[in-house]
Amino acid sequence: MDWYLKVLKQYADFNGRARRSEYWYFFLFNILISFAIGFISGLIGLPFLGALYSLAVLIPGIAVAVRRMHDIGKSGWILLAGLIPIIGSIYILILFVTDGDAGDNKYGPNPKESSVEV
Repeated sequence: MDWYLKVLKQYADFNGRARRSEYWYFFLFNILISFAIGFISGLIGLPFLGALYSLAVLIPGIAVAVRRMHDIGKSGWILLAGLIPIIGSIYILILFVTDGDAGDNKYGPNPKESSVEV
């Protein structure tokens, strides 16, 4: 949960690098919270709650994805490759699971070396 909160605290920070664990834990908790909100909104009859949550985490989700691309030495604009049907999505998934560059790169210091594992 700390990784999820860290991404929310860096709401629109597109600079720097994000570790794989930061991205994937944000992704996991985002999915779990979305399911919970969907279930609750279905019970109480307010279908727009899920849309509000999705809008609230849209910018942090894009920001952490851009920082994840920076960790492997790619520009955040490479995420637009995901718009290419099938092949683009597979390519982006491969990039998301690729280990980050060792040491510093042009986007900043290696987050594995500059922070303690949470």
